Amino acid sequence: MCQSCAASAAPAPLPADASGPFRGLSRRGLLAGAGLGALAVHLPTGSAAATEPEAAAEAEAAASVRNGAWACPALGRFPAGGHYGAPRGGASHAGQDVSNSTGTAVHAAAAGTVVRRSWGGGLPGRTGNALVIAHGGGQYTYYGHLSAYRVGLNAEVGAGQRIADMGAAGNVTGPHLHFETHTGRLGTTVNPVSFLAARGVDLSGGWSRIDPGASGATVVVIQHLMNRRGYGLVVDGAYGSVSADAVKRFQRSRGLTADGQVGPATWPELVYTLRQGADGSHVRALQTALNKRGAGLAVDGGFGSVTRSAVRAYQSVNRLVVDGEAGPVTWRALTG
Repeated sequence: MCQSCAASAAPAPLPADASGPFRGLSRRGLLAGAGLGALAVHLPTGSAAATEPEAAAEAEAAASVRNGAWACPALGRFPAGGHYGAPRGGASHAGQDVSNSTGTAVHAAAAGTVVRRSWGGGLPGRTGNALVIAHGGGQYTYYGHLSAYRVGLNAEVGAGQRIADMGAAGNVTGPHLHFETHTGRLGTTVNPVSFLAARGVDLSGGWSRIDPGASGATVVVIQHLMNRRGYGLVVDGAYGSVSADAVKRFQRSRGLTADGQVGPATWPELVYTLRQGADGSHVRALQTALNKRGAGLAVDGGFGSVTRSAVRAYQSVNRLVVDGEAGPVTWRALTG
């Protein structure tokens, strides 16, 4: 868990190529804001972290943005005291901690550009190796306490791409990912759990929620799985009315609420447990999901040794049971 990583009252703009100007500061210096501007607790006004009404309004505005563009950045558990807004020496914790062992894969929460790759990401109150990704529209995500970088500064990354390894660099009590979401500008944080939930992602590692109108690789996964069920969809990555109507028919056939959302109730009914030797559209779905995480497989529908090795590699770096079998737990992680 983080010992610091507190929100700043008014962060000054910093160069995108900041290379660690705060490495020499002690925790006391960071919390005191030495040379960086004072840190502040979350107050109704004047804080860099959004107030509860602001966060609620932001979540409401994004309620229909479950469009497949976002992904869970890491698998693990939420440690006690690692939540957003938790006390940090007179300031407030600026993100959500996700604990797992050193080396656990860290993934980009959405497509964007790496604009910070430095100690603390060049942000006041943060420590450890960090990345900041700009997603456009004033949205940023922060990934802290990393043990290794897997992308360079200014790299363009895709949602779900592996960008780093979890670690314990900086002022921490153990290995974890410190994850932040910023809206409006870099330095204005909102609760990452509710931010991602509004976009169909469960930061605690649950099934994703994909609404009609979504697009991208996860929609391709859904269409391949639906075709295995006999629905004959065009696999184009667009969750339009034809795909949505097919999903609703599938939901009714399974006694589910026919709302067209592929979420925690629908995914378990839709996926298959797959192992080496399987062949068909459901394997194409698996290969597509693995490729979103960087596997680089040929999407040929054949679960051979190469696909099995890719499944095992994904399971290993995400601290799942490494058996080479794509069951519900692996599917949930891949599509989350």
